[in-house]
Amino acid sequence: MNRIIKIGKKYAIYIPKDIANTLNLKEGDKLVLVVKDDRIELIPVRKPSKYWAEISPEEVEEVGEEISRSLGINS
Repeated sequence: MNRIIKIGKKYAIYIPKDIANTLNLKEGDKLVLVVKDDRIELIPVRKPSKYWAEISPEEVEEVGEEISRSLGINS
């Protein structure tokens, strides 16, 4: 999909609404700007849809305390 757009005040670039909708971009989303030779690429930064594991702060603390005990460190 190609589109001609122009640079606005303060060098702002506006993404046409239909393209933003196609890419599911929302206000506040982040993009990586890549310069290659005489080209500019904008790549959406996506959050992972799934994490390898979910762990609570309590579990992190528990494991930390267990490691401290095994090393003989008193907290």
